[in-house]
Amino acid sequence: MAHSHASWAFDGPAEAPPSPRTMRTLRKIRSHQVLTTSSALIAQTQSSQSSGARDAENGTAVVLGNATVRTPAHRRARSNSDAAARMAALTAPVPTRRPPRKTGSGIGIKRSPLETFLRDGPQNGQGREGLQELKLLILSCRVDADGDGMSPYRIYLWLVLLNIPPVPTDEYLAFIHRGRSPAYAKIRNDTFRTLATDPLFKRRVTEASLIRLLNAVAWKLHDSKTKRKSRPSSRRREMELLVNTPPRIDEEPEDPGSANSPPVNDSAIYVQGMNVLCAPFLYAARSEVEAFALFHFFVTKECPGYIRGAMDGVHRGLRLVDRCLEIVEPKLAAHLFSKGMYAELYAFPSVLTLCACTPPLPEVLHLWDFLFAYGSHLNIVCIVAQLVRMRDTLLASDNPNKILRNLPPLNAKEIIALTVLLVQRIPSDLYAEMVTHAK
Repeated sequence: MAHSHASWAFDGPAEAPPSPRTMRTLRKIRSHQVLTTSSALIAQTQSSQSSGARDAENGTAVVLGNATVRTPAHRRARSNSDAAARMAALTAPVPTRRPPRKTGSGIGIKRSPLETFLRDGPQNGQGREGLQELKLLILSCRVDADGDGMSPYRIYLWLVLLNIPPVPTDEYLAFIHRGRSPAYAKIRNDTFRTLATDPLFKRRVTEASLIRLLNAVAWKLHDSKTKRKSRPSSRRREMELLVNTPPRIDEEPEDPGSANSPPVNDSAIYVQGMNVLCAPFLYAARSEVEAFALFHFFVTKECPGYIRGAMDGVHRGLRLVDRCLEIVEPKLAAHLFSKGMYAELYAFPSVLTLCACTPPLPEVLHLWDFLFAYGSHLNIVCIVAQLVRMRDTLLASDNPNKILRNLPPLNAKEIIALTVLLVQRIPSDLYAEMVTHAK
């Protein structure tokens, strides 16, 4: 069994591109060009109405056109003088106009442009142009969701945007059946604290499912590391094998000169904070397999630097927050720096988790729709946008540390709109550093 999603997103040339990582970087640079030409963010809000018959304590309401006729619950015998007229009124033909149907996450015929596009694909069948149109729809139309942030098609939208193929369920189950991974103790130490104050997350996602998913990803990362470390990397390693005294795998030093070793080679199989980064995937997914595919892809392809070594990718991101703030709001940056408030003191969780640490969760999901469409590196600008929205409060405070200890609740619509404006002021060389900072 395997999950499936829109197949048109994976249409492409028969031959694979020579360098997928280079192509992803170029697509993100093009996303920057698209965003810098955007002048406004169009928000679309849809409302649903419902109508029909309902039972009341004193009788039943019957809707006839624009009029409502109530029939009493307890009827008595009536004279024949008005029986015919009453029956004629109750059996009058109902107008053919239908009441409005629920849209969005409910069951209805009418769909939003975004949902229709995701279901039917591009009209001309061109995957590349269709993907660009899909991103523009995300920028102009919010993903339809209920009050809990749940959408029937958001998870497929993410799979399409990140170009993740289906993962067989048996592959995920194989990791589950292997039991505890080497990082199991660390995982159990964090999972019970994951979004502990968010009732929406606690109601939908169990700690057991979070443990299973993180444990499965840890096993896959562990296997990848072990496979790379078991390869002979130098002449010295070959001589050690000849004398039958190979070093232990977990003690073997990395070979910095190996050109074949990708950056994820020295990644940890689990670091603190991965549980929060994983939470929105598991909340939005319709199955653990989908969340597994998304989360593993994200930590190995989109932000491997966040789980590598001393989390150097996160620290680069923190420095980029300070540099971007200096460019877009120099007065605010100077005020914070004069108080010793650098991003490393308050923005570490926001960088590592793509703002998933800041409630409410439904707004996080809307923000992630935007980040997955135009690049997760834009999270750096989203953090700056949150600071800009607090500008007056921070400038008036002699102790900004107390304010920044807990950022205000997310407002995805306003943050995205401000990010689109701020990104136009980011120099191209600094933007290029943002694109690659998590690699």
